[in-house]
Amino acid sequence: MASHHRGRIPSYLATAAALLLAFLLPPLASSQSQWQNCDDKTSMFTQNSTYQANIQALSTTLPKNASSSRTLFAFASIGTVPDIVYALALCRGDANASTCGTCVSNGFKGAQQLCPYNKVAAVYEDHCYVGFSNKNILSPTGGDNNALILMNTQNVTEPVKEVFNTAVGILLNATAEYAATNSSRRFGTGEKGFETIDKGKPKIYGVAQCRPDMAPTDCRSCLGNIIADMPQYLSGRQGGRILGLQCNYRYEQYPFFTGPSLLQLPAPSVGEAPSPAPDNVTPPPVRGGGTRNGTVRILAIALPIVVAILAAVVICFCLWRRKSKPAALKASLSYPKNPEDIQSIDSLILDLSTLRAATDNFDESNKLGEGGFGVVYKGIIPNNEEIAVKRLSQSSGQGIEELKNELVLVAKLQHKNLVRLLGVCLEEQEKLLVYEYMPNKSLDTILFDPDRRSQLDWGKRFRIVNGIARGLQYLHEDSQLKIIHRDLKASNVLLDSDFNPKISDFGLARLFGSDQSHDITNRVVGTYGYMSPEYAMRGNYSIKSDVFSFGVLILEIVTGKRNSVAYDSEQAVDLLSLVWEHWTMGTIVGIMDSSMTSHSPGDQMLKCAHIGLLCVQEDPADRPMMSVVTVMLSSSTVSLQAPSRPAFCIQKSGMNYSGMHTDPYPGVSHPTSRSPMSPNEVSITELEPR
Repeated sequence: MASHHRGRIPSYLATAAALLLAFLLPPLASSQSQWQNCDDKTSMFTQNSTYQANIQALSTTLPKNASSSRTLFAFASIGTVPDIVYALALCRGDANASTCGTCVSNGFKGAQQLCPYNKVAAVYEDHCYVGFSNKNILSPTGGDNNALILMNTQNVTEPVKEVFNTAVGILLNATAEYAATNSSRRFGTGEKGFETIDKGKPKIYGVAQCRPDMAPTDCRSCLGNIIADMPQYLSGRQGGRILGLQCNYRYEQYPFFTGPSLLQLPAPSVGEAPSPAPDNVTPPPVRGGGTRNGTVRILAIALPIVVAILAAVVICFCLWRRKSKPAALKASLSYPKNPEDIQSIDSLILDLSTLRAATDNFDESNKLGEGGFGVVYKGIIPNNEEIAVKRLSQSSGQGIEELKNELVLVAKLQHKNLVRLLGVCLEEQEKLLVYEYMPNKSLDTILFDPDRRSQLDWGKRFRIVNGIARGLQYLHEDSQLKIIHRDLKASNVLLDSDFNPKISDFGLARLFGSDQSHDITNRVVGTYGYMSPEYAMRGNYSIKSDVFSFGVLILEIVTGKRNSVAYDSEQAVDLLSLVWEHWTMGTIVGIMDSSMTSHSPGDQMLKCAHIGLLCVQEDPADRPMMSVVTVMLSSSTVSLQAPSRPAFCIQKSGMNYSGMHTDPYPGVSHPTSRSPMSPNEVSITELEPR
């Protein structure tokens, strides 16, 4: 197997340090092959160093995170500068969870063997790739910009080379377009036939894939740039691939992926190209005279034209009808002028008639909950999928800004621990949001119910904590967008039939730029008890504000107590004070939820309480990143620093929490007054910053 460096730096690699060329191994051996890309121009780490320990910690968590992710993608970071390590793993879209986990685990092992002590490295296998760096490899300036080109040593025969190259180009462009625009996994497969003289119509098989957190335009641009390099490096090769951390593609003359092709492009038929008639063939005689012959010729020419015009008119009419509703929706909501936002909204438009049929015209028997915004109904759409339809109150003009915000953001977010927004409808003065149906409603309806809390054993609670942490990590660090939720609480965590958590309600969420760390607002909205002190008092919010809310939520899950209730203690008033008092006294186990402490691992519960206290530190800089929290939760070897006295948010007197929250889909919240939070936690607390 030969290799050499490619001399030209391609346009899609902004700061490429090097690019390796290698040849593919034969198909039978390639499944066990690894290809590495080691950046020797960066500094190296030493054996048994903190940097190496951080890589080891990530090699434990990332295989699990990637294999359990719906998109088979995981990104995490651990440590602090100069020993911080960023790592990502992406499995091929057709891999199953077992194959993905094993592949990522082998990738980490291969990286440490093939790139020993390199701070920046990437290892590629047939079913996955793994990369790590001391810079954020998801950012435009910090990513690993090396790409690896692999090519088959065998060429196609010269007579069909041009046809073969054309077929490969068509196939790769089609699969790239499918991966970018038609797949939430940013993954596409396809096959295309091509004609040969002596071998009939063989096929070419292709795969195109991007990181699933990339926007469609970014994915298409990345794939388009590497496909543009195909003529220079892979022309006439029977197979080849270009592998990068942002996107990759591969084609072969044999099916190398699992399952049927998502795209099937046929070979051109034999009769497509006109062929000259042989000289010895005489046209058949025409009967009926020249006039009839002329009429036939005119009809033969005119009829196809008329049919084509009519078809064009019908198509244009259908497109106009299809786009008229999205256009009206965009105008009524005054969306931002970002084409990506508009394109992502179009796919969410639903017909009012469909939702009326699904909910039996919003029958009372299908009501799931009710709040200040309106009512939530259960529905069943024609494919028997259960949905939850939030019907915003027609008499209230509140909520349209939150609705716009949620549509633009949630349409771009895809993670198993975020609730899926399935559609929206704004017809006949109706404002309807459609979500995936969550049978167990919201976390607070079980956690704080004396009769139901026993359903949440420690195994379920720990899974809920992990799921919320991963969802927040995706919002803060793994998604291409940096999202601050601003209203994380128990009633905004929904539970599916297996008690897996999904974060909901993005009506108050805020989008940050990649280099933005915090912002200040004059309108503080959220829920008492979950707000960080810097946000509640000064309107200053950041990802660390969400970390504070997550810490409060952990302590509620561990103790089974609401943070908004005053507890009997000489020194403690609220939940944070109560937990801190027992922590300093060494009696923390005594306030764990008694409904699940008898058969639960005390050390794991203690660790969760410890992490919760770290997340509610008064100084935002002392609170950990969510990627660090996920490592803490999953690793038994990571040592936790001692927490300091947490920040306290003193509750106003006179608050009554006698009611239960009845809205299982908070989606869009509405500030109904300037008073403290209402008993059912549906309304938004508004504070004037001091």
